[in-house]
Amino acid sequence: MNSNAFLVVAIIAIAAQSLLLFLALFEPGLDYKIAADPDAPLDADEFRRTLEALTDAQVSRGNRVEVFTNGESYYAAELEAIRAARASINLEAYIFQRGRVADEFVAALTERARAGVKVNLTLDALGSFTSWDSYFKELRAAGGRVVWYQPLRWYTLPRINNRTHRELIVIDGRTGFIGGSGVADHWRYPRKGHPPWRDTMFRVEGEAVANLQATFAENWLEASGEILTGREYFPEPEPVAADVPALVVNSSPSLGRSTRARILFQMLLAAARESVLITTPYFLPDRSARAELVRAIRERGVEIKIIVPGMQSDHALTRSSSRRLYGDLLRAGAQIYEYQPTMIHAKTLVVDGLWSVVGTTNFDNRSFGLNDEVNLVVRDEELAARIAADFQRDLVAARAFSLRDWQRRSVFARAYELFGWLLERQQ
Repeated sequence: MNSNAFLVVAIIAIAAQSLLLFLALFEPGLDYKIAADPDAPLDADEFRRTLEALTDAQVSRGNRVEVFTNGESYYAAELEAIRAARASINLEAYIFQRGRVADEFVAALTERARAGVKVNLTLDALGSFTSWDSYFKELRAAGGRVVWYQPLRWYTLPRINNRTHRELIVIDGRTGFIGGSGVADHWRYPRKGHPPWRDTMFRVEGEAVANLQATFAENWLEASGEILTGREYFPEPEPVAADVPALVVNSSPSLGRSTRARILFQMLLAAARESVLITTPYFLPDRSARAELVRAIRERGVEIKIIVPGMQSDHALTRSSSRRLYGDLLRAGAQIYEYQPTMIHAKTLVVDGLWSVVGTTNFDNRSFGLNDEVNLVVRDEELAARIAADFQRDLVAARAFSLRDWQRRSVFARAYELFGWLLERQQ
């Protein structure tokens, strides 16, 4: 190849890469519009059937869901369940970070692997990059298996922006844990004056656990090439002393840019008639979500309350970018609160005191359009009340951010927000 031909090829390659970068940063998000307002009330079977069809998920009954608030309680519950495992342990995490908490988990998993329990871990190669392969040497020697989701390889480069953001543990195919927390010390121990992060996990027992297991199996297949089958993973369901209706909505980005998680949130916002409670660590609602929230307030009188991180946020740029989007919501009457004591990482949505969404989805484009996510969707007033009680306690420790606060942002703050806008779709 002569020098002129090489130069042409180089220019084409640079132009192609520049185009891909431009699209990643500035490609407009998909507009989500409800064809017609849901006529059926939220407690009607018609609404449930529509939600099932649109999210490609089925409501199962005979479930029990328990709430664990903050790392001190949910890590203890998870480790207790792991140590009691008899057949299998499947754990998928975006963050599995070396430290005191991870040491406890690895020790418990290794002990169970030595006892003959099948132990499988799927860890995101980017989110868990601080935990090297060597960290799991003893676990592997005991028979446990650890695979990396989307490791940096030449053939994964087109999908490098797609991460598994799922935080999921399934034990013996009968008990599942789902929520916002991975495995890391900052969820359990204070660091340099910063209290542990505020987060929530949920323990699930009953028929829905098989769907959580199937969600794990999806990314285990992608990372390992193996399809999980057998009674140790999918046992015959055992009755539980509860009858909570729940569906598991797993979500992965498609070439068409739509995701089931995004459809789920849009539908519930459009159907709200009384109240919406949102807790999210990263609040970057797209234009469609903002419009739906504003419409709920102005057309149906829905009370909207949103809790986001305050100064303790672990992503200052994301917090700044989030503030830029408050205007329309505050003018419409939404109430936005910034949590003060520590980083708040819980991801919950409660609609009309009936439907709850708990899991891994943040209220941002990365969760709605780029990451693999999983959510447990529950129609149960008792669970909604339990989550709402946590919301009210968090509200006491939060500072209201008013329309006047938003209007009086400094020139420096607005400039920083503008910089964040350039990366908004990647945050």
